[in-house]
This record gives sequence, structure tokens and C-alpha cells, in this order.
Amino acid sequence: MRRIVLWTMSTIAALVLLIGYRTSTMGPAALASAGDYTAGTTTVTGTGPGVGTFAGDTVQTRWGPVQVELTLDNGTVVGATVLQHPTGNSTDEQVNSRALPILVNHTIGTTADQLRAHGVDMVSGATYTSEGYQQSLQAALDRAGSGTAAPVVGDATTARRTTA
Repeated sequence: MRRIVLWTMSTIAALVLLIGYRTSTMGPAALASAGDYTAGTTTVTGTGPGVGTFAGDTVQTRWGPVQVELTLDNGTVVGATVLQHPTGNSTDEQVNSRALPILVNHTIGTTADQLRAHGVDMVSGATYTSEGYQQSLQAALDRAGSGTAAPVVGDATTARRTTA
């Protein structure tokens, strides 16, 4: 009798845990958040090529979409906004709250030519987000009239492939 009760209670507990498990791709929380990470300005003073606001492509990563918008003034990045990023679970939020400000801050004040030549370094522990950021950044630079379509890549040897 005791074994039957113990087995039944264990089965019920396992089923409750299984049914309550939430993945990063479930429900409306998995949709990307807009504009949480912004730095710089959207005001430009110059005219001509390399001046204005340019949105990069939406890049689908393993954990969700990433999209970047750049504001360029005379070829220098004066503003950057992450329009979309993964927000499906607390790990996404934790990783992106650390990685995205680093990526945005490394972008601000850099010339478009420097970004094309050297890129933005990857953030360790946020490999997928970093790769999505770089791809979207490259698309924004291409829209800004980059002249060359060299990929924007950082030092991937120091980055670990974990989450986001």
C-alpha cells in the first residue's frame, strides 16, 4: 500500500513539473522587445552620404530576433538603438541586459569605416546575440552607403557559445 501511494505522489509531482515547464519560445514574452538599449543621439548636422538613421536587417538567432538601428553624422556613429532582441525568459533578459549595452557603447563614436574594417568585439557568454548584432549592424552600414560589404566581425576566439 505504501509503495502505491509513494508511486502515485511521485507521478503527480513529475507531471506538475513537466506541465509547468516554460521554454524561451513560449507565448507573447518570446517576442522581441523594442528600443530598450539606446545610446547617443538621433540629431544629425551633416548632409550627404553617411548621414541619417539606418535600420539593419532583423537577424533570427537561436534565441530570437536581433535588429540594430544606427544614426550616422558625417560617417561617425552618433546613435545606436537595439530595436529587437530576445526576451523569452529570464536568462535572455540577464544575458542581454549585460551584453547589449556593451555592444551599443562600442559602436557609439566609431566611424563607419572603422566598423567596416574592425567590427565590434563579441561579448563572452552572449555569442548568438553578438553575432545577430554584428549582422544587423553590417546591414545598417550597407544601407548607409558603405561602399564595401565586408562582414562586421569581432574576435570570436574569446567568446563562449552559451546562451543568447
